[in-house]
This record gives sequence, C-alpha cells and structure tokens, in this order.
Amino acid sequence: MRVAFIAAECEPWAKTGGLGDVVDALARALGQVGGSQAAGAELDGLDGLDGLVDVFIPRYRSVPVPDGARAVALSIPDPLAAGRTLDLQLLIAETHGYRLHLVDYPAAFDREGMYGTPTTDHPDNAWRFGLLCRAALEHLRHGDRPPDVIHIHDWHAVPALLHREGALGADPAIGRAAFILTVHNLAYHGWTPVARVPELGLGAIGKADGIDLLLAGIQGAELVNTVSPGFAAEALGPDMGMGLDPALRARGDRFFGILNGLDTDLWDPATDPALAAPYSRADRSGKAACRTALLEEIGLDPTDARPVLAMVGRLDRQKGFDLLAEAAPALLDLGLRLAVLGTGNYEVVAPLRAVAESAAGAGRIALMERFDRDLARRLYAGADGVLMPSRFEPCGTGQMVGLRYGTPPIVHATGGLRDTVIDVDAHPATGTGFAFESATAAALVDACARFLTRFTARGPAWEALLHRGMAVDFDWRTASAPDYLAAYQRAIALRQSGA
Repeated sequence: MRVAFIAAECEPWAKTGGLGDVVDALARALGQVGGSQAAGAELDGLDGLDGLVDVFIPRYRSVPVPDGARAVALSIPDPLAAGRTLDLQLLIAETHGYRLHLVDYPAAFDREGMYGTPTTDHPDNAWRFGLLCRAALEHLRHGDRPPDVIHIHDWHAVPALLHREGALGADPAIGRAAFILTVHNLAYHGWTPVARVPELGLGAIGKADGIDLLLAGIQGAELVNTVSPGFAAEALGPDMGMGLDPALRARGDRFFGILNGLDTDLWDPATDPALAAPYSRADRSGKAACRTALLEEIGLDPTDARPVLAMVGRLDRQKGFDLLAEAAPALLDLGLRLAVLGTGNYEVVAPLRAVAESAAGAGRIALMERFDRDLARRLYAGADGVLMPSRFEPCGTGQMVGLRYGTPPIVHATGGLRDTVIDVDAHPATGTGFAFESATAAALVDACARFLTRFTARGPAWEALLHRGMAVDFDWRTASAPDYLAAYQRAIALRQSGA
C-alpha cells in the first residue's frame, strides 16, 4: 500500500495537542512495521506498506524547515477566481521515519497562530485548509504512483475527501483512493458558513447555511475511527457525540476505535535526556534522584515525604482543571502537594492560582503556566502520581507516560482513560492506577485519598502496582499500527467493491 496523511499538525514541526503527537508517531510506526503483512486478507498484493508514509501539513510561521529539504513548485486552482491559479511550493524531506511535505504559501500560513490568535480563530480557515488539501492532492495525482489510502485527520483535511467526490472524482489517481478519517476531537467541526464555502474550492456544496466539514467527512469516508474503543462507544450517545452521534451511529461497523499508542523510544525513563537520573522497571533507584531534582526545580521541599501529584496539559474544563481547582483545598487537607504545568484559559485556572497564592498553598502548590516539554518529562518522572480528571478524553497519553515512568495515574474513567488504566482497588491483582466514575471534585478527592492510603503503606503491594504499570505495552508498533494497516486494507476493499 501507498499511504498519505493530510493533517493540520505533526510533532515536532507543528503541534498544539495530541493530534500532532499521533500523526508523527503513527507515521513513523507504520514505516517500521509496514513491510510485514497486515492483519486481514491480502488485496491485489497490497499486504503491507510500500515505502514511507507521505505526510502533508502546512508550513506555519513557526515551522522549521528540515535540513536537506527540496522545494517543488506547484500550481493549484484559485478557489476565489475562476481560471486563475495560485503558485506555491512544497518543501519535501525524508525525516523522522516518513516523507514530510510542508505546504508553503505565506499568505495562508505565515501568520500568528496555527488556527488563530489567542482570542479568535482566523476567519479564513476554510480557505487556508482547503489550500492544504488541494496542494496535497495535486502533488499526489501527478506522482509516480498514486496513493491507495489517503488518511485524513480531523476536519482540516476533509476538503481532500470532498475533492474526490467532486471535480477530482474522475481523476483515476484520486478517484481510486480509499479514505479513512480519524477523528481526534469531536468538539471541533470546522463549520463553514455559506459565505465562506466558496473558499474551499469545492463548488456548490453543503446546505443553504453552510457545511459542517467533520460531518461531511464522517458521511463520506470509507471508514471512520476515533482514538480509543471506549470513546468510540461513548461518541454514539448524545452526551459525548457533540451533535454527530446520529451520523456516527449511521456508519455502523464502519465507525470504530483504535487505541492510540505511545512512542516508547521517545518516552523511556532509561534513556530520557531530560531526567536527572535514568531508571527502569528492573531498577527504579534513579527515580528518587528525579524526584529530588524536580522538587528543587519547582520550589517544593524535596525533604518533605508528603506525595506530589502532577498534572500536565491544556488549561481548560475538558481536561478537568476546574475540578482540580475545586478539589485543591481538600487535597491539601489530606496532606498532598500539587505540581501543575500548562497553558490555556486564564480564567479556568484562576481559582487554583488563588489557592496556590494563599497561606495554605504556599510551598505546597507549584503552578507553572507555560509550555515546557522537558519540564513535563521531569514531572512525569519525579512526581508520585499523575492527575488526569478529564471530563471526556478520546484517548490521552499522559496516563500512558505516567505508567511507563512508574508514576501511577489518577483518572476519570472515561474514553481512553478507562481503556488504559485499571483501578487497583477494584482489581488488586491487575490494577495499574486509580479511576473514579463521576466527573466531580468530590470523586477526584476520594480517588486521591485512595492513592494516599496505598502510597503511605508502601510495601510489596505498592511495588507490585508500580511494576505492573511499567510493564504495560502501549508501543505503537505492537498493536495500534498493525490495526491501522488492517483498516487500510478494509478501506481499499470497500473502495474497490464500490460498497
């Protein structure tokens, strides 16, 4: 199979959240396992991956150009002027285990913010991401070999699918391609009002008031998946479906979940250069040095035996930062300390900031409102537990990192968090962390109290908990990438059959 990705983000080139992590890690993993036959029936000799995955993303202002990248001139139709073209370039480099294509058109992408300013989205995002998709398709349709699968990620890449159903449908290079849509976040639909629809370059599409791009992708792709089986089940109901649950239910078994993986080469406490000392499941002695160094760095007393719970992520309600703020006084009363790192909504974290600045929180809460990759790694290694009280979580990777780094996660049992963390009190022999069922501050406090009881007791049961957590295999290459290869085969079969 020849596979191409179209996405708005790809770590380390462009990232605001988990989308960038997944596009990068999955593309690399497919390149490593794709030569072997995927699960399922062989289709016309397409039993694995032929070469590297082609990844197309915009060249935003902040994106560095890889060393050795070559520039390829490209012209695409101007969606706002019939008969005219836009001249842009692709910057192409084989790097990080895939073939990266940066779509370079400064008028669209050389501006503040990938999606918008801190206060508002860019009003012409339909035009911007329409250009990304058309540029990717123009390059693919004129290549040596057309793609068998075009894997699109979230609403930004859906115009590529709509081009196949429209003017490019007659093009054999695009018309033959099977599309799979991965939904990383159902909350963002890419709604395009009718006045902006022409900017997509797709002609007359949508309804009288506009088009919901994510809905169009769900309805039109051969297969649709989200990033965990648990969230796929939740998304079929009105509470988590974000208005798209009827469309998801209508797809039947063509909508499913594939659990995100973890890049175990990048996330490894035995080799992580950001840590004060290496350690492993076989020898965790270096974790104590990581704890001491972390607490000294963030201003908490390293000689204090009371446990430190870390929370890393985007500061918003979805991630449960408001629940943590509400629970903070009770957590301090229990004798816990908190270390919080993230950027986002200033108002959401304001109550936690107030507690941190109070007499009770002084020296016991470290609140760091910034983006810091290396500090995040040190928090996962040096803290005693990881908090993830998300209201909903399609998958999440923080809990996987916490387990791999010997730092038990405390999670709201939703979506991918339910799929990846086994509550140790409910399942003493197999548990890997602490899960609570209700997205409330009281439930979070109760789970933290259970953590504290086991942490204080220590002994063989605690050691077994850490050992089990570090043994869990979330490597992309083990299950997730082969599952995607099988999905690609199925999508190709559906496209070939015309079903």
